[in-house]
Amino acid sequence: MNEETNNWLNMVDYDIDTAEQMLKTGRYVYVIFMCHLAIEKALKAVVCEETNKMPPKTHDLIILINMSKVKISEELLDFIGMINNAAVVTRYPEDLSRLISSYPREIAKDYFIRTLEVIKCIRQDRKLKK
Repeated sequence: MNEETNNWLNMVDYDIDTAEQMLKTGRYVYVIFMCHLAIEKALKAVVCEETNKMPPKTHDLIILINMSKVKISEELLDFIGMINNAAVVTRYPEDLSRLISSYPREIAKDYFIRTLEVIKCIRQDRKLKK
């Protein structure tokens, strides 16, 4: 595994820890944001190994899944689609109070748990086992 890939994976751990802290402190919009970022970076680690190049500067998880060729269940792909859509509104909210009310603790916790599942799946990809 190359050094850039290791760096991406270290950032995944950092972002997941940050998401967990945001969940504990009630900053639920940032849980969603950090979960998206962690998935993005995990996929970029695989893209790095798949292409032997730095991954593109995109936040689109669907593009990154296709580039990485990671095998992910339909259930997790559905979640990735959901969090991919949520990334835009959490990154550039038009109405912060409405955004905050859209992501209460229960939803943020669910996103966090499902993000852990996605990352576990991505980390099991054979390209990261070199």
